[in-house]
Amino acid sequence: MKTSPFFFAFVFVAGSAVNLLAQQRHDPAHNHEGEVITLDEIVISAPLDRPLHEQAQAASIMTAEQLNLALEPSLGQTLARMPGVSSSFFGPAASRPVIRGLEGDRVRILQNGLNTTDVSAASFDHALSFDPSNLKSVEVIRGPATLLYGSGAIGGVVNAIDGRIVDEKLDGTLRGSMGGRFSSVDQGYQTNMMLEGGLGGLAFHVEAFTRASEDYHIPGNTRTVGEQERNPPPFEQSGVAPNTRLRNEGFSAGMSYVWDEGFVGFSWTEFHNIYGSPAEESVFIDLYQTRLDVRGAFYKPLPFIKEIDWRFAWSDYEHTEYEDGMDNTVFKNDGYDARVEVKHEKVAGMEGVIGFQSDRSDFFVAGAEAYMPPSVTESNSLFFFEDISRGPLSFQFGGRYDHISTRSRDNDVFGSPRQRSFDNLSGSAGVVYKVDEEYSGAFTITYSERAPTAQELFSNGDHAATGTFEVGDFGLGIEHAVSFDLNLRKRTGWVTGSVGGYYSMYDSFIGLFPTGGTGPGPDFNPEYAYRGVGAQFIGGELEATLHLLHPVTEEKKAATNLHWEFKADAVRARDDSTGGSLPRIPPFHLTNALVLERGGFGARLEGIYAAPQNRVAMNETATDGYFLVNLALSYRWVQGPTTVDFYVKGMNLTNEDAREHTSFLKERLPLPGRGLVAGMKVSF
Repeated sequence: MKTSPFFFAFVFVAGSAVNLLAQQRHDPAHNHEGEVITLDEIVISAPLDRPLHEQAQAASIMTAEQLNLALEPSLGQTLARMPGVSSSFFGPAASRPVIRGLEGDRVRILQNGLNTTDVSAASFDHALSFDPSNLKSVEVIRGPATLLYGSGAIGGVVNAIDGRIVDEKLDGTLRGSMGGRFSSVDQGYQTNMMLEGGLGGLAFHVEAFTRASEDYHIPGNTRTVGEQERNPPPFEQSGVAPNTRLRNEGFSAGMSYVWDEGFVGFSWTEFHNIYGSPAEESVFIDLYQTRLDVRGAFYKPLPFIKEIDWRFAWSDYEHTEYEDGMDNTVFKNDGYDARVEVKHEKVAGMEGVIGFQSDRSDFFVAGAEAYMPPSVTESNSLFFFEDISRGPLSFQFGGRYDHISTRSRDNDVFGSPRQRSFDNLSGSAGVVYKVDEEYSGAFTITYSERAPTAQELFSNGDHAATGTFEVGDFGLGIEHAVSFDLNLRKRTGWVTGSVGGYYSMYDSFIGLFPTGGTGPGPDFNPEYAYRGVGAQFIGGELEATLHLLHPVTEEKKAATNLHWEFKADAVRARDDSTGGSLPRIPPFHLTNALVLERGGFGARLEGIYAAPQNRVAMNETATDGYFLVNLALSYRWVQGPTTVDFYVKGMNLTNEDAREHTSFLKERLPLPGRGLVAGMKVSF
């Protein structure tokens, strides 16, 4: 890839900004003391609801306002510009977050702290079972979160907060929102609404959304020149990414009762998604999920007990994969997740939480492409977390025990049932040092254990989405990891943000590696087997905002703010068995954005650079870099309790042929080309 002139323009802007800041820092008229940014956001998924600058572990939050501008059809693409986060891009419908180079089952996706209980982690072409359009916020914990959420969170956690269960009194209050958007690159539209209110202690919440789009436009051809030479495509198209259309809708309704000492509530959700698989032109997936959530809390029920928080989610999930109009394969996943946390007051200087979690997943797959037997996975866990503060120092430590049982069901294709049980122990210790109200630093050591999944144990068949014949290993052991994480943060002043680095050592890192052979059957797909290898991950992340103009705090409507946002991340992942790299590791990313805010008007000019990725695994090809230019204009109109947000975004303005190295389809599926997004949201 030739470096775009826009990249050099952003470098010039960066240098000019630094020079301007150096002058402003010594100018009394530009004293930024007291200006606070999002490091004060509370991390709900953390055990003690601490703000970001008091967390030992690296975390980020995307608020509702930020989501409104960053929203994409999938959660993976919506979060892909966060530091340390990439996307497994398998088209606009099926894209999960990749955190620090880890994906699939190693990244736990949660809804309000509980599992989604779908099959999105089982294959790249499987979509998540919720839409991000009505979310209140999204929290991302980067790095091992096994202490709080079990072995599936050895790489990180994404917690989607939707507020479907009201936990505050809304006596006589009625509030809500309506929104809609149109995108030109795929002739897509999306509408959503939310309404909630209450009378006395009773409260209700209702929300719905619908989304539809056609095959999106791309610059050039679907396949790269190298891919065309190595593997002549069964289908190829110029200017359009074939079979990337989607149609989905969802509805949720809930009721709560809130009193001074607690609350209890429930919500019922229906989700439906029909989308094409860009891996195969004649395949589409029809997905349904029904979900029941129940949640409650008791405040100060006993002496020394601050709060008892409990939550439960039950899910009935099913999707059918159709080929040439005929149902080909059926996936089902029925299960539940239950969690209780008891938060205690300070005892001997320690404040913390003790908890219990139990979940079950009944996974079923049948049909022409059933590559593993039906299976049941059950887990029961105990965990604790404590915080001790001594002046500027805060010590945070905890542990978790998981008993996990995985068994296959009797099956004519895969034979008699088999079962494995695992006992996992995880622990973490960290320290946060608050130099003053402006600076803080954090260091964490984490020991994590991850049990192999049913797919890694029992697979034995063709996996059409990846074009491989997968072979599991029933003898796989527990995956062990030791991780070190260092973060420095600055929450006030002319520059705010954080910078951090991490290093992780894995013993028996379970991966899918080529054997050199081919699988049986008519397709003769290359054979890949699950096995454990030693692995090392090392990387760093930077998220900084330079405040070029001091906001006028007394007259916010007339204030003019100019910010330069800077985000960067890099990771190296080594396979110790070969000395080479692990597959699909994201390249270095750098994002620069100039953000102007004046009254209700906002403008954002953004440049996103992804470096070429030449550090590749066996049988993996290198990926060219890219530079994307985006421009967004927004306006907020406030009239009493009503707020109206208008926005227009120009995406990929240079029509760059951009391909994600983390995508299994990178050589046949580029990111969308030049497009315009226009939308509006009314809140009252």
